[in-house]
Amino acid sequence: MMKKKNISASKASLVLFLCQMVSALDVPLDSKLLEELLQPPTIIQQSPKDYIVDPRENIVIQCEAKGKPPPSFSWTRNGTHFDIDKDALVTMKPNSGTLVVNIMNGGKAEAYEGVYQCTARNERGAAISNNIVIRPSRSPLWTKEKLEPNHVREGDSLVLHCRPPVGLPPPIIFWMDNAFQRLPQSERVSQGLNGDLYFSNVQPEDTREDYICYARFNHTQTIQQKQPISVKVFSMDSLNDTIAANLSDTDIYGAKPVTERQPVLLTPTGSTSTKVELRGNVLLLECIAAGLPTPVIRWIKEGGELPANRTFFENFKKTLKIIDVSEADSGNYKCIARNTLGSAHHVISVTVKAAPYWITAPRNLVLSPGEDGTLICRANGNPKPDITWLANGVPIAIAPEDPSRKVDGDTIIFSHVQERSSAVYQCNASNEYGYLLANAFVNVLAEPPRILTPANKLYQVIADSPALLDCAYFGSPKPEIEWFKGVKGSILRGNEYVFHDNGTLEIPVAQKDSTGTYTCVARNELGKIQNEVQLEVKDPTMIIKQPEYKVIQRYGQVSFECIIKHDPTLLPTVVWLKDNDELPDDERFLVGKDNLTIMNVTDKDDGTYTCVVNTTLDSVSASAVLTVVAAPPTPAIIYARPNPPFDLELTGQLERSIELSWVPGDENNSPITNFVIEFEDGLHEPGVWHYQTEVPGTQTTVQLKLSPYVNYSFRVIAVNEIGRSQPSEPSEQYLTKSANPDENPSNVQGIGSEPDNLVITWESLKGFQSNGPGLQYKVSWRQKDVDDEWTSVIVANVSKYIVSGTPTFVPYEIKVQALNDLGYAPEPLEVIGHSGEDLPMVAPGNVQVHVINSTLAKVHWDPVPPKTVRGHLQGYKVYYWKVQSLSRRNRRHVEKKILTFRGNKTFGMLPGLEPYSSYKLNVRVVNGKGEGPASPDKVFKTPEGVPSSPSFLKITNPTLDSLTLEWGSPTHPNGVLTSYILKFQPINNTHELGPLVEIRIPANESSLILKNLNYSTRYKFYFNAQTSVGSGSQITEEAVTIMDEAGILRPAVGAGKGYSETLFATSPVMHIVRPTFYKVQPLYPRIRNVTTAAAETYANISWEYEGPDHVNFYVEYGVAGSKEDWKKEIVNASRSFFVLKGLTPGTAYKVRVGAEGLSQGPGVRSSEDVFETGPAMASRQVDIATQGWFIGLMCAVALLILILLIVCFIRRNKGGKYPVKEKEDAHADPEIQPMKEDDGTFGEYRSLESDAEDHKPLKKGSRTPSDRTVKKEDSDDSLVDYGEGVNGQFNEDGSFIGQYSGKKEKEPAEGNESSEAPSPVNAMNSFV
Repeated sequence: MMKKKNISASKASLVLFLCQMVSALDVPLDSKLLEELLQPPTIIQQSPKDYIVDPRENIVIQCEAKGKPPPSFSWTRNGTHFDIDKDALVTMKPNSGTLVVNIMNGGKAEAYEGVYQCTARNERGAAISNNIVIRPSRSPLWTKEKLEPNHVREGDSLVLHCRPPVGLPPPIIFWMDNAFQRLPQSERVSQGLNGDLYFSNVQPEDTREDYICYARFNHTQTIQQKQPISVKVFSMDSLNDTIAANLSDTDIYGAKPVTERQPVLLTPTGSTSTKVELRGNVLLLECIAAGLPTPVIRWIKEGGELPANRTFFENFKKTLKIIDVSEADSGNYKCIARNTLGSAHHVISVTVKAAPYWITAPRNLVLSPGEDGTLICRANGNPKPDITWLANGVPIAIAPEDPSRKVDGDTIIFSHVQERSSAVYQCNASNEYGYLLANAFVNVLAEPPRILTPANKLYQVIADSPALLDCAYFGSPKPEIEWFKGVKGSILRGNEYVFHDNGTLEIPVAQKDSTGTYTCVARNELGKIQNEVQLEVKDPTMIIKQPEYKVIQRYGQVSFECIIKHDPTLLPTVVWLKDNDELPDDERFLVGKDNLTIMNVTDKDDGTYTCVVNTTLDSVSASAVLTVVAAPPTPAIIYARPNPPFDLELTGQLERSIELSWVPGDENNSPITNFVIEFEDGLHEPGVWHYQTEVPGTQTTVQLKLSPYVNYSFRVIAVNEIGRSQPSEPSEQYLTKSANPDENPSNVQGIGSEPDNLVITWESLKGFQSNGPGLQYKVSWRQKDVDDEWTSVIVANVSKYIVSGTPTFVPYEIKVQALNDLGYAPEPLEVIGHSGEDLPMVAPGNVQVHVINSTLAKVHWDPVPPKTVRGHLQGYKVYYWKVQSLSRRNRRHVEKKILTFRGNKTFGMLPGLEPYSSYKLNVRVVNGKGEGPASPDKVFKTPEGVPSSPSFLKITNPTLDSLTLEWGSPTHPNGVLTSYILKFQPINNTHELGPLVEIRIPANESSLILKNLNYSTRYKFYFNAQTSVGSGSQITEEAVTIMDEAGILRPAVGAGKGYSETLFATSPVMHIVRPTFYKVQPLYPRIRNVTTAAAETYANISWEYEGPDHVNFYVEYGVAGSKEDWKKEIVNASRSFFVLKGLTPGTAYKVRVGAEGLSQGPGVRSSEDVFETGPAMASRQVDIATQGWFIGLMCAVALLILILLIVCFIRRNKGGKYPVKEKEDAHADPEIQPMKEDDGTFGEYRSLESDAEDHKPLKKGSRTPSDRTVKKEDSDDSLVDYGEGVNGQFNEDGSFIGQYSGKKEKEPAEGNESSEAPSPVNAMNSFV
């Protein structure tokens, strides 16, 4: 038997039930196993809920999921299906659900703003992502405004308003001057949270004309600048001088000197304000005051302390910052501004709400058929979040029923599940501040046992140590595991073995005779499997002679021995350590086989030396201390924990405080850093010591605060760097006097459990809170809004009281007051509760149904009077069911569906209706007790819809030129069928499709014979039905005509096109459709078979096009793997090839062909093709010196030169002159030929790089020069293409100066030089 803990018989059934409910199969993380097991989809990566995107870049909305089989993906946008195939700018990554919106190819981010949700689906269920809200970032310009100069008297306060434009996300505000320097800030001058600049009092040095507010939008990396603000400060001295210059000597003059003023708050205004913050966020409270001298700000929390370790002061203490706020941080916060003349204060009432957060998130369940399980979804928040369930992305109320599933609030209970119960469930917890969405799947598997541990795995352990033999397994139902020793051994039992739930066999103390073969057997109702492992038990490694303590004088020699014994099959390694670190790299340390020797010992060799012996299975070590001494040796200083304090004395006894003093113990060479004081309550918790306080190590007395009705004794603990001392002896006991309770019970509530009662509950006071003996509670209640007296009752120390005989669901005022033998606590606060609820009395009236389409209807109703609800209004339930189909007139079992609409809602949508059907519905109001009566049944009908696909399509009787088609009517006609549509087209050997032919067939037909087809040809057929609303989904089939073995039959006219003029025969009621039916273009234009023939510097691109005429082709290309933009070349519409020139040898390029100018749609584009140009010419060079033609040519040239020399020699001897000038004119160097007269270019010379550059778009940040812009259509061979553009120069004689070369890729565009001032953005980035 497996070793398990004993469970009492009375609890065994309960424990077994809980285990069945909460435990499920654990799937081991074995890659091979995970690849084989079916698994519902799981979302593993998704974009954030609030996703702000850069409008200049492509939008990537992530959705990754795993599952077996791999899931397919779909998206909704703003609650409706998002068909990405209809948007050329939206693509989905292969094997992924991630969407990419190609904004950089002409799209606008604003057009894709909305709420997106991804669904990952396979045969086991569907998982959904969060609602991903896509919003493009915005950085609007500042509104124009006329700013008047600010004239301020010295000492007055001033506020400079920033008022930045509203952006997304909000901008970062900062103030700078014209030199892009931050304006200095201090207690007197500072920036508020709203971006305004506040002056508590202005000084003459504040005069300037360049107060500039900047708004930086981080998402788009842009900065907006407000117009400069001018401030002029008038000092009293200059004002008096001005007045004196304009008055006579007899006039009395003189402005008042700068007067000091007491603080006045600039922000916030008034004496109180409120603020709401969410749990987990950062709470920022601000107070900025005016006054002279400059006020100092102080913050307090009324009735409590500011939270330690989470409170920070910023902006010269004008901003209070509390991080990670919780509900406990709610309360009143007071800021006090004070200077020498007085103070001002402001109280901010803070309320901390909470978006939903998980208490227990649902976890995946893997069950076997017939098992039970639960999904639990618990969340908290303020207000309390609503929990809703979905199944495979559909509200569970309208999801397909599962008899094994029962929803109970925040729990789904599964019982006796089957494989069809597999699904993905979604839990949504939401309140007004947000929501949580979690996917959890239920995967029902029936799998025979598998053992994942490798066969014949070898385990080696040391004798007398535990041995763990693995048997990792999986199966569904969970297999039972048994272990055997030996091939024919008996099952292992007994206390010498421990059997773990994961299949592992543990031998707690392995001995030498434990060596052998062990067999693990796993079995369930679907099968049995076994596996063998080997165990070897080795002798332990031992140090039989350990190093010993040594004392050595300086410059001596010392040796430590370390002799070991080990198992002969293990190879030990010996390592020496000094103070648990490697030995110093010093030749004085000599490591031998069994010893360590240190030569010429110095003081730094002092320490602990350890011999460590390692094998693959164990490790042992032994240490010895080396003490280096002078002659004679001196003892070392010993550091230790302090001795405990003593002589504790209590003095100054008061009702709520006492003074404790003590005498410190010996420090033991390490100073005492602090003392810890603890207390014991001998009255309530004798023997339990609680922390009271601690004081610095220099203090030996402390004033302690006490609580009433506690029998105190104290003790003191001393602390130094080595550790804590033993506690001191306890002090004498001191019993404080009893007193009235200081506080009342918390969490008082009143909720009725029956229609005629009120259950009042509260949280009782803890031990210390009672303040005296005889703790009781006074419970009081009265009906609200009725002139009744309070009814009160005093109860014992309990936490509940039930008031009977109350009216149904009326509000009550409730209060609970604590009291003891000495009196009452302070007057408690009143809370509002309600007596019990009863079922609603009336049904909703005026029920109306508006049919929106064939599958959706909207229902309206009038709300019931509030008094008839008789409880908390939960919402309304709509019951609806299908009565009959209007097309078949057959009735079936009525399956009622229920939709719940929360709150006081008076309308709702009914999705998932069946077209062309008759329905009934009624509406009921719901409160906390249950449902009210139903409204009268309302009948409504849905209109026709498109039919489902035909039930089957069979192709029989193939002949040389005909096929017979038979079909069945749609399972769900969803209306009156009007016709069938048949389309077909031939398929060649490369699986390419030929022209498409379409035939319309009357609705009463069920077969068709197609004749005059091509022999030995495969055809693909597409077949669907139609109603008056439109066409339904298609069913497809393929068939082949018989091969013409005799070779007698010939294709009919037009056979080369894949069809003949007469294609089918009809039944007697069939109308023959004319051949014009088949002169059709492909369903959509396309470009295919893009081929490339590449040389060193050019490539020939060709393609095939199917579609309308009169289109414009273009070729796009670029370096493969590069992120640069595609280069585009326009092609003559009549051609289906193009030559790309100016390519780089030995480079891989990507290419694609597109067509523009289509009458319908944005155009088409082929798939990408990749080719590589040939290597440089050096790879093709041939040694022409060995070629015959070259040798002959060189001989001819040599002969001509010889004849020329002979003629020159003869003429010179005759005294003639050689006309050099004539020869030069006759044989001019082509390199210095004049330019063409028509366009001024160098003959036919041209830069190949310039051809490519002509079609490159301007790079970001490039500027086109305002003068001398050279366009390609003006001159294809301009000088700009050869040199430095407009920077090229000519000499006075017209010769060209500069480098003769093509453009360079990374050089800026010509004419980039500009005289405009540099942008301040880069300068500002260093400040933000």
